[in-house]
Amino acid sequence: MASKNVRSFNEKNFEQEVLQSDVPVLVDFTATWCGPCKALAPIVDKVADEFEGKVRVGKLDIDESPNLATKYGVRSVPTVMIFKGGAKADQHVGLTNRDKLVKLLGV
Repeated sequence: MASKNVRSFNEKNFEQEVLQSDVPVLVDFTATWCGPCKALAPIVDKVADEFEGKVRVGKLDIDESPNLATKYGVRSVPTVMIFKGGAKADQHVGLTNRDKLVKLLGV
């Protein structure tokens, strides 16, 4: 089951939830048809639970929000981006592990 600490980001709430956040934000650009995305999901859930209150974690479905995927140059999923202070600070393309996500977040 997905973590209650993982939010859903989309074109309507991205500005407020991600760009205006006062804590670092991990955005998992994902797709329902993507196998590696499904493998990454429990890792993202774990990070969301582990750092609750220190970071914001959410998923963005590239098929539901194609304009954001294009704006941020997402060409492959899963792509994880870290946003700090309203700007993209780091990213990782492809399946990864918890330690890499934590290192990207810098927490």
